[in-house]
Amino acid sequence: MSAAPESSTSAAAPTSEAAQAAPAGPPLPPRRRLGFGRAVVLVLVAGFLALLTYGLVAEAGNDDIDQSLAVGRPAPAPALDLPWIGSFALGPGLSDSVAERFDDRRISLAELRGTPVVLNFWASWCPPCRTEQPLLERAWIEQEPRGKALFLGVNMQDLTGDAEAYLREFGVGYPTVRDPSDATSRRFGATGLPETFFIDRQGRVVGHVIGAVSEGQLSAGVEAAKTGRVLGARPGGDRREVR
Repeated sequence: MSAAPESSTSAAAPTSEAAQAAPAGPPLPPRRRLGFGRAVVLVLVAGFLALLTYGLVAEAGNDDIDQSLAVGRPAPAPALDLPWIGSFALGPGLSDSVAERFDDRRISLAELRGTPVVLNFWASWCPPCRTEQPLLERAWIEQEPRGKALFLGVNMQDLTGDAEAYLREFGVGYPTVRDPSDATSRRFGATGLPETFFIDRQGRVVGHVIGAVSEGQLSAGVEAAKTGRVLGARPGGDRREVR
């Protein structure tokens, strides 16, 4: 009968030791700390993936125009309203219809409705643009007196001084507008330089040459812009990726 108290004391000892060893009450259990850490990681990963997706979409640009041309449909030309730089002169074939619209030193495609347009994206730092420029100028000089189409250059991602020096170097006689960014080219779906779009009298894109344009492509594009016939999107010569 005397062994019972010893057994009771022995059984109570671990309980007392466990109570003394137990922490006083941690501010955040380990499991909860782990869950919070995972949540932070997930938020960071989601943010990174969102930025990556945005970058890929922006890099890809807008291909609505090319998709439309691929099925034989003209595409509405995106808005363009930019200041012009340099100097230019329009012959009698075009001056009566468009010259007075440039008095505010800006050119917009909306103002050019009714006139076929050859829209060429370029930059002074782009070697293929420099190779292509003499062809564009010759074609402009040959067809401008007859008023077949207005050539319009879009200088982008360039310094104003460098762009104006380029215009003087090549004696560019047709109007040029300047976009210091690449916002306009992205709306058109251009991803490199040079690229040329042919726009008919109704303000619809009927042709697109991706890269330096050839003489044959330029001639066909002017005709498509004049008649409204869909030419489609075609690869051109060398080009450079936009910066």
